[in-house]
Amino acid sequence: MPDKPTVLFVCVHNAGRSQMAAGYLAALSHGRVEVLSAGSAPKDQINPVAIEAMAEEGIDIAGNVPKVLTTDAVKESDVVITMGCGDVCPIFPGKRYEDWELDDPAGQGIESVRPIRDEIKARIEKLLAEILPAAA
Repeated sequence: MPDKPTVLFVCVHNAGRSQMAAGYLAALSHGRVEVLSAGSAPKDQINPVAIEAMAEEGIDIAGNVPKVLTTDAVKESDVVITMGCGDVCPIFPGKRYEDWELDDPAGQGIESVRPIRDEIKARIEKLLAEILPAAA
């Protein structure tokens, strides 16, 4: 793992799970990790309930914009984490791939999104301990 690893989060719409994960990793790594997120079929805006759930944690993802998944984004990344779209993500040797099974927050209220957010935070904390062991 390089001194400043790059992590790419991928979900279908890049509007909920991957945006929350990217928000947590950016906040909790304090700039020690390059954070990317993308979707195989991105929406035109971030899920407002995901924005609300992250705001409760003091993390602002409101200015983020869903992006389309590109081969270059995968090539640039050291760790690729998919969330429900594993088949569309290109595979390159030498990269770490994980698929996180998480409920999709699309169309759900804040009460349903909070547990998804909290599960993402726990996974991000574990990931950080693995990719930045000296900082854990």
